Amino acid sequence: MNSSINNHFLIGMPANRAGEKKRRFSFHRVNPGTTGSRKAGEGRGLCRRRHGGGGFGRSAASLTSVPRGGPGATVGSTEVSVAVTPDGYADAVRGDRFVMPAERRLPLSCVLDVLEGQAQHPGVLYVQKQCSNLPTELPQLLSDLQPHVPWASEALGKMPDAVNFWLGEAAAVTSLHKDHYENLYCVVSGEKHFLLHPPSDRPFIPYELYTPATYQLTEEGTFKVVDEEAVEKVPWIPLDPLAPDLVRYPSYSQAQALHCTVRAGELLYLPALWFHHVQQSHGCIAVNFWYDMDYDLKYSYFQLLDSLTKAAGLD
Repeated sequence: MNSSINNHFLIGMPANRAGEKKRRFSFHRVNPGTTGSRKAGEGRGLCRRRHGGGGFGRSAASLTSVPRGGPGATVGSTEVSVAVTPDGYADAVRGDRFVMPAERRLPLSCVLDVLEGQAQHPGVLYVQKQCSNLPTELPQLLSDLQPHVPWASEALGKMPDAVNFWLGEAAAVTSLHKDHYENLYCVVSGEKHFLLHPPSDRPFIPYELYTPATYQLTEEGTFKVVDEEAVEKVPWIPLDPLAPDLVRYPSYSQAQALHCTVRAGELLYLPALWFHHVQQSHGCIAVNFWYDMDYDLKYSYFQLLDSLTKAAGLD
């Protein structure tokens, strides 16, 4: 792919009023490995260009090509934090470990090349670092969207704690979990597939304690699991809701999952403490706004339900 090409996508965020011009991001493609600073050995030599293939951006990710110098912020050479796993599952139970992803700093153009089949990289890539990675790692894109969701900020009485950017392969899956945030999840391009459980399903959702570990990606492109040192065990949900082991976790048969697909230009309000498992279309791009939850009666109710579940031995 010509390094002088910009890829841009239209963003029809729900915050835009009818008739307003849609926003546009542009990703300026550069040759990975010729621009951007890296720490020693970090990501170097692992993103390899190849000839032919690709083209997902013209369909699944709604990416199109425009001449160099076109409108929008050019961010292709900007390095971003990328979660890398052998199977697409980051922050998930693997065997008797809770395994977190390897993290690489890669130019955004390299990530796009891998997603389009124009380059190769070991494992499955997912730009998913939270803690407000959009303003901290991709500030060039901030002018292309509102800093918050106005109706949500008014309803919740606060501004978001974090604004996160998500981009990844179809193989990247988010395991079943819950967050202490009110989540406004906006899909820019592609689709996200959510499997949801309300907090009231807690008695049917198992938790177990796991030794935390991290994937390490070697220079040869292989993965190894390394235990975290002197860290307490992590409570996590071992069950895969797409293929639940009902022999081992029979109570889960009583849970009532909800399924929701969020498409480009749509927004999902995911309340705090709702359990969610997430899949996506290849090259899906999303932005979400995290608002800190209020530790009110809702939180107290969930804590009571959680304590009763443990006391009854339902885990």
